[in-house]
Amino acid sequence: IDIIFLSIYASKDGKRIIGSTSNLFGKPLKFFINSLVDSCISLHPSKDYISPPSGPFKYSHNCNLDNKIRDGEIDMVGVVKQAIDSGLKAKAERVSGSLSSHYSNRIIRTSKGIEAHDQSTGININLRAFTDDNASGHGLSCSPTLDDFNGEEAGRIAGEYAKRSLKPKMIKDGIYDLVLTPTVAADIIQNVGLSASAFSVEMNTSFLTKKIGKEIATEDFTLTDYGIVNGGLEGRIFDDEGVPTQKTTIIDNGILENYLHNTTTAKKFKTNTTGNAGMISPKPWNLVVSAGSFTSNELISEVKRGLFITNNWYTRFQNLSSGEYSTVPRDAAFLIEDGEIKEPVAGIRISDSIPRQLLNISGISKDRKWIEWWEVEIPTLSPYILLKNVPITRAIG
Repeated sequence: IDIIFLSIYASKDGKRIIGSTSNLFGKPLKFFINSLVDSCISLHPSKDYISPPSGPFKYSHNCNLDNKIRDGEIDMVGVVKQAIDSGLKAKAERVSGSLSSHYSNRIIRTSKGIEAHDQSTGININLRAFTDDNASGHGLSCSPTLDDFNGEEAGRIAGEYAKRSLKPKMIKDGIYDLVLTPTVAADIIQNVGLSASAFSVEMNTSFLTKKIGKEIATEDFTLTDYGIVNGGLEGRIFDDEGVPTQKTTIIDNGILENYLHNTTTAKKFKTNTTGNAGMISPKPWNLVVSAGSFTSNELISEVKRGLFITNNWYTRFQNLSSGEYSTVPRDAAFLIEDGEIKEPVAGIRISDSIPRQLLNISGISKDRKWIEWWEVEIPTLSPYILLKNVPITRAIG
């Protein structure tokens, strides 16, 4: 399906407005543009107004383009069959999921001399495998190119988790150490990236407000945002203002170094834009956690009594500014005792705060995996993570 969107930023006399349309032909398009201009003129001047950036700029090369994905030269049905067969071979009773590929062609042109063109591709498979109604596993693979995509492995992992999670048990409320797979860890990490948006900081909906230069995570934790990085699924050479994207270290060995800026927030914070402009507010493009020193098995061996969490959903914040949240593990989860994975568990909820968790990271794995799916919207290169002393309660319903 080809979908074309036109987004327009218009400004006049200190007033500004943004609008988008997918109706690009004839009278509807003229009506949209005229209405947008008329609306802009009727607004009050903004005290935060800043003139849009002036070009031209030099841009890097986008390495995340696969011609076969772009041209639709993929046997999508065959990929799905291979993934499902892999899950069944791993002893799942049934397997289902979704496979999608995309090609993005971005063009920007402004009255300030900016003109650029960017292309990227991506492919993503998500699978759930079941051995019965209460025993399931999740697998995913996502990549901008076919070289690093492995639907068969995603199916195998989902099937193996489903087989191991038969007859899950309930556990008592309490404090547990958690080993999180990259899928779960990425969900937490993307919210760190989102909270680093200077707009969120300004609106006091960020748990990183007034934390620049302070220790907010264990010293082994470094988080970086990239406009373009090998494997990044939303790689972009320019942001929505036409400014070249870049590498921005958000957290460096536990210390909060930078917020993410567009030109407007950069002026307010008396700094430079980081090339993270969205149409409305700054946002991360591709988040990368630096590799740790453990294997995933070594992280598990560090746990005397805890839980191994493979997947989660319904992450909800009770307080954005403090980072208090809860999330529900779904699919396979297991009790860990004396450094070994034991029986499967179910019916639990993680209730904690991200700032507390960042300071209670006890181990980060060497191996990392790109994660993007409907629970993790910001592509994140995530390791396995060991968190100490996490409150676990019984999930209701």
